[in-house]
Amino acid sequence: MAGYVRRGEYPGLVSVVSRRGEVHADVIGNMAFGGQEPMRRDTIFRIASMTKPVTAVAAMILVEEGRLRLDEPVDRLLPELADRQVLRSLDAQVDDTVPAGRPITLRDLLSFTMGSGMLMAMPGTYPIQARIAELGFAPGPPKPGSDPPPDEWMRRLGTLPLVYQPGERWLYNTGSEVLGVLIARASGQPFDDFLKARIFEPLSMNDTGFFVQEGKIARLATSYSVNWETGALEVYDQPVGGQWSRPPSFPSGAGGLVSTVDDFLVFSRMMLGGGRLGSARILARPSVETMTTDQLTPEQKAGSSTQAGYFDTHGWGFGVSIVTRRTDVASTPGKYGWDGGLGTSWYVDPSEDMVTIVLTQVAWASPDPPNLFRDFWTLAYAAIDD
Repeated sequence: MAGYVRRGEYPGLVSVVSRRGEVHADVIGNMAFGGQEPMRRDTIFRIASMTKPVTAVAAMILVEEGRLRLDEPVDRLLPELADRQVLRSLDAQVDDTVPAGRPITLRDLLSFTMGSGMLMAMPGTYPIQARIAELGFAPGPPKPGSDPPPDEWMRRLGTLPLVYQPGERWLYNTGSEVLGVLIARASGQPFDDFLKARIFEPLSMNDTGFFVQEGKIARLATSYSVNWETGALEVYDQPVGGQWSRPPSFPSGAGGLVSTVDDFLVFSRMMLGGGRLGSARILARPSVETMTTDQLTPEQKAGSSTQAGYFDTHGWGFGVSIVTRRTDVASTPGKYGWDGGLGTSWYVDPSEDMVTIVLTQVAWASPDPPNLFRDFWTLAYAAIDD
């Protein structure tokens, strides 16, 4: 891992491998290119799509309390999604629609089969893409400063037809965004407050939230992304005065959180413990087992993935990817987790009682994992010696 920093590909990183209670952490490099501040174990990172499993846990808390039900239509709390229209075909004009065959359910949101989500195609491929971009829903990295408040966000989404019938096809991302609004309405409190009260405070995840307070901003790493024209790395978000330095208007359940390696290690131990860590009980074991079971049919997986062939070896549960077939040293069936496009990755392997986390702030250039992450996973599993 140090080689990636030494060669100038990354300014720094923090990684953890935890197995059967033994924890190995590496803290390498600096918090910014050309900067003098060394990376720290408590450095704060924008974890992007690693937010999704946290959002799914929050939804399952409300399922356990009977305030939400997996197969109940969400229309009661999300009237913006009632009486959906669906594109007649993917390449149809935006107004060429048919009625939805059934309502959208909580299960659809959790499993990303609500019928709306990221279309992995070049802009202009389908007529619906122009309308999606016009409303501010075009695919791209998280931008917490640019989204409207939750009610307005839902209003805009409600003007779009679905791309597929509810339950027909897996489409990435949007389900987690909608879940944040649903959780707020079902719980009667803002989404960020619910996460804090029901997950972060009980687990002492004190550095996890939707923005970084002024007293902690010096621990937030600089975020970089690739300039598509030059191929060079550019600053995407500065710590001071950046997008995560103030509360967002829309706390994104798909990609808005910041966290540290130790906060997410605590979250991982809770998941490995069947929803419990010490005296803190977040979920019942059957809820964690449901979340981490492949929920998709072959038909739902067809043509849906962000990576060619991904669903040949993976499934999707509630907010997490799940390995379904061993193809390399690090792909244990039953291993689950997810990555963050701004440069983070988290996986839990129940069969090995193992957690692997690597946090950087150099954005992925494509859905395919960069070599740093592939090497980290391989090296972690190659270290197993029993």
